[in-house]
Amino acid sequence: MKTREQFQKEMNKLGRIGILITLILLFSVPLIFGIYHNAIPTFKDFILAASGLLVLFVPIAISEVFIYTPIFGSATYITFITGNIMNLKVPIAQNAQELMETTKGTDESDVITTLAISVSAIITIIFIALGVILLVPLEPIMTSDAISTASSYVLPALFGALVIGLLKSTGEIRVKGKVKAGIIPFIVLFLVNIFVMNTYDYSGILLIVMIPFTVFIAWILYKKEKITIEIIEKEEK
Repeated sequence: MKTREQFQKEMNKLGRIGILITLILLFSVPLIFGIYHNAIPTFKDFILAASGLLVLFVPIAISEVFIYTPIFGSATYITFITGNIMNLKVPIAQNAQELMETTKGTDESDVITTLAISVSAIITIIFIALGVILLVPLEPIMTSDAISTASSYVLPALFGALVIGLLKSTGEIRVKGKVKAGIIPFIVLFLVNIFVMNTYDYSGILLIVMIPFTVFIAWILYKKEKITIEIIEKEEK
């Protein structure tokens, strides 16, 4: 049987290889098309076109690593490779941990989350392939008013499921009052958006700022015993 250190070492190795292959493929497609059509931009044009996107998305990418790694564990690599993090992978991870009653951060939770995310990635690829093959036959159905109306409720339903998952404790640890840690950051961002400026274009930078701020608020509330951590006895589950 492999130890936790051996498992994590192998997952890190495979994850880094997967990330490297993904980056090569992502950059190869536009590079090959650019060379074939003789449309390679100059370095100056590339920087001018990409600078605005980089300013927005680089901070978001950095902050997402800190946000999602504790949730996904070893599945972080495949999660970032396949995407659909907030609207698909997070609900899947939370539901898997809840159904199996595993404690976040444990070996059991890591394995269960990795299996759930891997299966979801395979299923997603299968459905995308079917969607491409059946794109023309299904076009009348997918563009119908009923589908358009239903699709507008997908994200609210997913976020509702996420909220319910956050309110419910799983595994052997129960955190009481954890929602309180998000109240002050929410109020601060709400007031800034109402009275100061629209923060949409600075969401990546704000995430980097608000993550340690929220952790600091949670630490203060924990010290004041407004947030408590309890061990759930097996009989209570």
